[in-house]
Amino acid sequence: MNVYYYRLLLSSGRVRAGITQLSVEHDASARMWLEKNFDAVVLKLYRLPGWLAETQRSISHLVKPNIRPIELAGMLRDMAVMTSAGVPVMEALRAVANEAGSSGTSNAARLARRLLEELDAGASLSDAFARYPDAFPETVRNLVMIGDETGSMDKMLMEAADHIERVAKMTADTRQALIYPAFVFSAIFAAGGFWIYYVIPNLSELFKQMNADLPPLTVAVMAGSEWLIAHGLMIIVGMAVTAFVLWVTWRYSQPFRRSVHYTLHKLPIAKTIMYSSGLAFFTEYMALLIRAGVDMVSSLKVMEKAMQDEYYRDRIIAIRQVLERGDRMSAAMRQVGGFPSMMVRMVGVGEETGTLDAQFSRLSEEYSMRLQRLIANLSEIIKPVVVLFAGGMFVFLIVALLLPVYDLVRQAINSPQL
Repeated sequence: MNVYYYRLLLSSGRVRAGITQLSVEHDASARMWLEKNFDAVVLKLYRLPGWLAETQRSISHLVKPNIRPIELAGMLRDMAVMTSAGVPVMEALRAVANEAGSSGTSNAARLARRLLEELDAGASLSDAFARYPDAFPETVRNLVMIGDETGSMDKMLMEAADHIERVAKMTADTRQALIYPAFVFSAIFAAGGFWIYYVIPNLSELFKQMNADLPPLTVAVMAGSEWLIAHGLMIIVGMAVTAFVLWVTWRYSQPFRRSVHYTLHKLPIAKTIMYSSGLAFFTEYMALLIRAGVDMVSSLKVMEKAMQDEYYRDRIIAIRQVLERGDRMSAAMRQVGGFPSMMVRMVGVGEETGTLDAQFSRLSEEYSMRLQRLIANLSEIIKPVVVLFAGGMFVFLIVALLLPVYDLVRQAINSPQL
C-alpha cells in the first residue's frame, strides 16, 4: 500500500489536491487510477517516502479509523445474508455501498465502494480484501480467500462476522473494568487542578496576610502548588511529548512491546488478565481457522500476525517450528510451555479423535467465560479501592489546608475584641 500526494485538473476546470492510499506497484498505475476515478488530468503525482507514508497512515488511523469492528461485522453479515440468498457478491457490495449512516455515508459504505473499485479493475474478492489490511484482519482475509477457492463465500463471510463480534466482545469486556476507575480518576484530577490553580493560591494569600504559623505539611502543599503553577505549561507539553513517544515506540518497536507484555505477565493482577485474554483469543482464532479447513501450520502462521500479545506470539512461533519438524500440536504446546495442562490434554484428545476444531471451540467458550467472570470480579474489587483513594485524597486536603483555616477562624473568635 503506497501513499501518494496528487494534484488534478478536473473536467470542470478546477484543481484538486490531496493524499490517497493506493494498492499499486507502479506510479503509472496510480496515475491511471486517479485519471479514471476523477475524470481528470494528473498535474503532479508524488509517492511519499516509506517513513512519511507510515506516519500519515498512523495519524489518519488514529484520528479517523477506517471502520469499527461492529461496523465491519455488520457489513460482513449483510454480505453473507445476501450471498446465501443468491445475490452476487458485486450486487451485495453495491447494496452495502448505497447505505448511509446517521451522519452521511457510513464507513462500511465507503469501504464497500473501494472494494467495488478493486473488483471493477479485475481483482478477485480475496485480492480486494487483501489490499486493505488496515480494515480487514488477517483471519477475515484468510476466510474470504478460502471462500473464493471453495465456493462457500456466504459461509466464510458469516464465520468472519461471528468471529469479529466475539473478538470485539472479549475486547470490550477487557476494557470494561477500566471505565469506572478512569472516570473517577479523571474527576479527581479535575478537582485537584481546580484546587491547585484556584483554591490553594487564595488560601496561601490569606495565610500570608494573617501571618499564620502553618504546619510543615501545609507549607509543603503550598510550595508544591506554586511549583506546579509556575511549570504547568512545561509539564503539560512534557506529558504530551512523552505520550506521543511512548505511542510511537509501542507501535513501531517490537522489542518494547515484548518487554511490556512479558512484564505484565509477571505482575499479580495483570498476569491473570493477560493469561485469560491471551488463551481466549488463541483458542477462538484456532477454532475458527481449523473449522474453515486451514491446516495447522498455516493457522499458526495466521495467528502470528493476529496475536497482539508478544508473550503468546513467541510461543505460537515456537509451536509452529515444532510442528514443522513433524510433532503433534499437544506435544508442541507441552514442550513450549505457557499453556494449562487442561488445554494440552483436550488438544491431544482432539488430535486422536479428529475433533480438534470442536475441542478448541469448547476451550474458547470456557476461557471467554472465565475472562468475563474475571473482569466482573475485578470491577467489583476496583470500585471500593477507587473510593478509598478518593476518600484519602479528601482527608489529605482537609488535614493539609482546611484545618489551618479552622485554627485561624477559632483564633479570630477567641481573640479579645478591641
